[in-house]
Amino acid sequence: MPRLTVIVASTRPGRVGRRIGDWFTTLATAYDAFDDVHLVDLAEVGLPFHDEPHHPSEGRYLHRHTREWSATVAASDAFVLVMPEYNYGFSAPLKNAIDYLYTEWQYKPVGFVSYGMTSGGLRAVQMIKQVVTTLKMMPANEAVTVFLRQALDDTGELVPDPGRDAAATVLLDELARLTAALAPLRVTA
Repeated sequence: MPRLTVIVASTRPGRVGRRIGDWFTTLATAYDAFDDVHLVDLAEVGLPFHDEPHHPSEGRYLHRHTREWSATVAASDAFVLVMPEYNYGFSAPLKNAIDYLYTEWQYKPVGFVSYGMTSGGLRAVQMIKQVVTTLKMMPANEAVTVFLRQALDDTGELVPDPGRDAAATVLLDELARLTAALAPLRVTA
């Protein structure tokens, strides 16, 4: 069974991304289509601004942090990006993490759990789709959109929401189908 990696894209102190990532990871772990669900928090990974001297398509990584990041992404069969919207776009740490690698991303599906105040992160998702398709990734059409004004209680915790849970299940269904469909393309000769 395939491995799903959930990537929390915000590294900002005080962020809610980790709480949303933990919620989604809990649901995905209970979902039976993925053998392993792994949460990666970019704040914990701590990748410096891209510092490799060789182009990522060469796969010649000099730094340990890059080799570890490469191993994490290469071992994954599908991804979910838990991502905020900052000024109508996606976060710089997410773009940096993507740009570190090249072939490790190819022919893998990617889903989106976005969040924000006004648009729920929808504009950031539309922007990141241009990036991931260039890497030969397949964005899922289904997504989870979290409007923070309605999703958080007075203490900043996520309010239970059956609609959000249902959207997550629909996203996982789509990712499972795409993961199976793209698997033959990931086999190397």
